[in-house]
Amino acid sequence: MSGTSEGPGQGPGTIRPPVTERHTDRIAGALADRPPERAGNPLPEHPPKHDGPAPDPSAARRTGTPAARPAEFLGDPRAERAERHSPSPSELRDYQAAFNAAHLAMAVVDREGTVVVANDALADLLGTDPDALREQDAAELVDLAADNRAWHAYREVLRGARTRFRCTRRLKHPDGRSLWAEVTVAPVPGSSSVLLSIGDISDRRELQARLRHLQMHDPVTRLPNRTLFFERLTSALEASAYDDGGTGRIGICYLDLDGFKAVNDTLGHRVGDRLLSAVAARLTECADQSGYARGGHLVARLGGDEFAVLVEDSTGTEQLAELARSVLNALQQPFDLAGQRLSVSASIGVVERASAGTTATGLMQAADTTLYWAKADGKARWTLFDPERNAHRMTRQALSSTLRPAVERGEFTLEYQPLVGMADGVVHGVEALVRWNHPQFGTLPPNRFIGIAEEDGSVVQLGRWVLRTACRQARRWQLAHPDVPPVFVSVNVAVRQVWDSDLVADVAEILAETQLAPHLLQLELTESAVMGSAGRPLQALQALSDMGVHIAIDDFGTGYSNLAYLSRLPVSVLKLDGSFVRGFQYDEGGAHPNPADETIVEALVQLAHRLGLTVTAECVESAEQASRLARIGCDTGQGWLYSRAVTPDRIAKMIAHSPQKV
Repeated sequence: MSGTSEGPGQGPGTIRPPVTERHTDRIAGALADRPPERAGNPLPEHPPKHDGPAPDPSAARRTGTPAARPAEFLGDPRAERAERHSPSPSELRDYQAAFNAAHLAMAVVDREGTVVVANDALADLLGTDPDALREQDAAELVDLAADNRAWHAYREVLRGARTRFRCTRRLKHPDGRSLWAEVTVAPVPGSSSVLLSIGDISDRRELQARLRHLQMHDPVTRLPNRTLFFERLTSALEASAYDDGGTGRIGICYLDLDGFKAVNDTLGHRVGDRLLSAVAARLTECADQSGYARGGHLVARLGGDEFAVLVEDSTGTEQLAELARSVLNALQQPFDLAGQRLSVSASIGVVERASAGTTATGLMQAADTTLYWAKADGKARWTLFDPERNAHRMTRQALSSTLRPAVERGEFTLEYQPLVGMADGVVHGVEALVRWNHPQFGTLPPNRFIGIAEEDGSVVQLGRWVLRTACRQARRWQLAHPDVPPVFVSVNVAVRQVWDSDLVADVAEILAETQLAPHLLQLELTESAVMGSAGRPLQALQALSDMGVHIAIDDFGTGYSNLAYLSRLPVSVLKLDGSFVRGFQYDEGGAHPNPADETIVEALVQLAHRLGLTVTAECVESAEQASRLARIGCDTGQGWLYSRAVTPDRIAKMIAHSPQKV
């Protein structure tokens, strides 16, 4: 079919508007049902063979049926319906003209996949003549065989096993440009043929591409955003599992600008946005230099002042370290922004590892953790991911999440370390030291979990349990050994216990409950906590002192050491830090290695005594230390020379031993 057939009085201007896809089946069906013997029929039919006598045209005329009725309708249940709706010659010419004039590219294809007839729109799309498309393989014209899935679905439609198939293909236009086409294949009703239609969706695809670009890119820096970054990261990890030519490794530099909030707060968000754009440009330049990644790289803004550089097919940690160093050097150069000269720094977390077994979430968690380390270590630096350090962090997190329930489950116990008189060697008191019998990590000392408890506030609950347990135990010793002077118990108290709980009420309640005399309880607070006390903390300490409870300053000499303020505090005991006591070591010749330590300790002891305070020396480990501390006036000592922290029954034996010397 090379032209457009027109009926009487039917010119090009009288053809209906371009055919839409929903009309395609109807038009194609009418063309397919057209009598094959009509002259100029563009859609040749292939009527089935019949063994019976040929139909009698005269009989047909006598019954009023069309003389040119298609043979394929004989014996067909739809024959009567088709007979009633058989188009007139004029209508058939209209259908043919509409098929040719349609803007939608169409072709009728037989069950073998061969083009029977094509309209002008398809010929224009493919840059050829309609007649040249006849007998062509339809699948080759629109590249359906390139995709196994599409090819299988297409063959199912040809066999009649599927009612419709649709796919998207990128085709080459005769003028050299590429276009996106939506290909639809559907059976023609009442015919053995199928209709192939092709719609140009290039504009729609372009719009979708623009919308996706807007969705996947940061409007300030024009860099890929977090969504695109994770999409690329996930794709890189998946591809590495099948790519034998790459290194099989991946790396991330995750950075955060130091002090960026101050720029926004002082100079405004407009200057802040300009700074972010300038930082993005320098990051991109650093990533582009020297080909940092064989497989590719991606610089993205993840949000706020956070950026990331993804290095695919990395060659090792040194490559990522080199990139991190170049980024730090680039960002340290001042930025000139519309008359404003700004200097910024960045903290960078660096992670590099094998792609196998790595997930996008796990990799970013490691990068985020490492960035936090870089910030905590002093900023303006890069830090490499350390598995051992991360394991410690994970352990800390595990402890934090189980600390509160552990108190309720009774996983904590107390051990006690004697406080011995330096002059007589008698046990005057004990310090209660808490231990956590963790079901996973074993027995943990206080330095493994007290800091965590102070951060999350569980130290209040734990401290109340320690105080009650220690006071109850001290009362038991007193009742079990009525013939010897009772020992006092010293309990460590966190500053948060003073702020977040009514410590005075807790102590009064526990003393009344256990019937322990107030002077047999000593509360220890660190020097930095006590020296900075004011308001409520100072009032609480004063109330406890008035109650008769002794207050001790732990680790004295390592904090503020505000001696003038010391005289105004309700303190009764100073515990010298072990760093001073460790200086009391003599060499083989008897010479003191550091006389300054001994001089300082002697001065502190004399000052404390003049203020009416007693002095306890911590970390006493040798007889020489104990002898010298006793000579300069220390009242009590505590350390491994006397005993490590032991169970309550061991303390009971020490108390029972006369004259209580250890």
